Amino acid sequence: MEAIVEKMSDEVTGVPVKTVKSFMTKTPSVFTGTDLISWMMKTMIIDDQEALHVAHLMASHGYFFPIDDHCLTVRNDNTFYRFQTPYFWPSNCWEPENTDYAVYLCKRTMQNKTRLELADYEAENLAKLQKMFSRKWEFIFMQAEAQSKVDKKRDKLERKVLDSQERAFWDVYRPMPGCVNTTELDIKKACRSYKPTSESSKHVHLGASGRVPSQSGSNVPPSVEALRKEIEVLNSILDRPNAKVSKVSEALIGYFEQYVEYDPFFIQPEFTNPWISDNPEMWEQEKLAKEVSTRRVKRWAFSLQELLQDPVGRDQFIRFLDKEFSGENLKFWDAVQELKTLPQKEIQTKINEIWNEYLGPDASCPINVDSQSYEITKKNLQKPDRWCFDVAAAHVYHLMKSDSYSRYLRSEMYKDFLNGSKKKVNIQVMGIVKIIPIVSLILRFLHFGFSKLICTFISRAIIFNILILIVIIVVVTTAILITILLVLPLLLLLIVFCYFVLGNFMLPTKNVPAFFTMFSSTVAYLNNYPDIAICLYHKVS
Repeated sequence: MEAIVEKMSDEVTGVPVKTVKSFMTKTPSVFTGTDLISWMMKTMIIDDQEALHVAHLMASHGYFFPIDDHCLTVRNDNTFYRFQTPYFWPSNCWEPENTDYAVYLCKRTMQNKTRLELADYEAENLAKLQKMFSRKWEFIFMQAEAQSKVDKKRDKLERKVLDSQERAFWDVYRPMPGCVNTTELDIKKACRSYKPTSESSKHVHLGASGRVPSQSGSNVPPSVEALRKEIEVLNSILDRPNAKVSKVSEALIGYFEQYVEYDPFFIQPEFTNPWISDNPEMWEQEKLAKEVSTRRVKRWAFSLQELLQDPVGRDQFIRFLDKEFSGENLKFWDAVQELKTLPQKEIQTKINEIWNEYLGPDASCPINVDSQSYEITKKNLQKPDRWCFDVAAAHVYHLMKSDSYSRYLRSEMYKDFLNGSKKKVNIQVMGIVKIIPIVSLILRFLHFGFSKLICTFISRAIIFNILILIVIIVVVTTAILITILLVLPLLLLLIVFCYFVLGNFMLPTKNVPAFFTMFSSTVAYLNNYPDIAICLYHKVS
């Protein structure tokens, strides 16, 4: 196929490649399906149906592709096609990872162009990959951002060609639903590779005396023992994990990097282990109503299990669920977990309570489970045991994990709690002297002198607080000055008006109406009503 493609891409004898110009746009390096089929009929000496079939096979392997469609097929019409660059040919033995696909899709979302919008199946794949790589999504986003910046520096026409070639590459290795996947393993070849050879089959079918039967190995039917052995081998293959070692190791490394902050072998714990040091301080601190540390609050974001294991985290999550009117889900899950720990004589009573409260027709706190889980649970109640609600509990836990838990981490409730813990931790780290920066400076100056004061200025927190204080003082001083400059001329103008306009008018001690008359005339004059002011003046005179 690659030899044919090389002949097709020849500038002289190959398929005519051109740049199509339309209104305000250019489509570079394209050819039509009609030109392709005509060239194949002429060069390969085949009819149009055969040429169309060969072209379809070559397109499904990604050697050329339609520029406006994710379906890699060829039509004998004026649809535009483009050759794939040899770098993306299948002969290079590509095995792209899901992380590469995630970077590509993420990069597509950053480019606000109609031709680069994600298809529906690509948007679904992006959402699945985002859940799969939630821990390293920031790194994937940074890679996509860097690649997008490099692409923007390229020429416009060159960028068009490269974008379409990259899209066609992923259409081969991550095809749209319903299209042919030429990269997956052929099941017939896979089964053929596990078939025993003729020699091994002869050894399998040996009789009790060790003699080879007169029939050929192909005609001898397999024995029951041989079939059992084959079934065992196939079952062992099914049970074998199909994850790559590199992916497993990457997941393990990510897990240990996430929990290294809480590993007492690497990080000094806040309180010593009471089982090792014989110091019950850790238990005493837990009994006291003390503030929760930031490390502890951050751990809630690792998983729903971490959140529910922490009593404070569980309490916060219950409050959040109650706000969203879905607190019955966690109560039901807790009741099912409690059911597994009860003695046998209390099992039946607890099962009836759970059913009547959460799943029955007249349940006081009905939970949202799918019909399949409900029917399985209802069937399990015919032979009740401590595990009869497991299917419904698993469904409810999955709902909380995928919906409520993710919304809790994005909620202002969790963010405020986390930020509050950070502020309290900062105050504890700074100490009593650093609670109020200005008092801290004064105390240090009085106690230690000027040299210690300079050392205090080295602290970034103190410098930052001092800068904030200086800005506040400057703003307040400026506001006061502006107020004085605006009010003082008005007062002076009022005094001058009273002196020159009202003349020798003296306010009598008991003549209150005269005072209001003077004030009214002053206001009228200041509001550009001189006629009213003159009338008031004559009346006063």
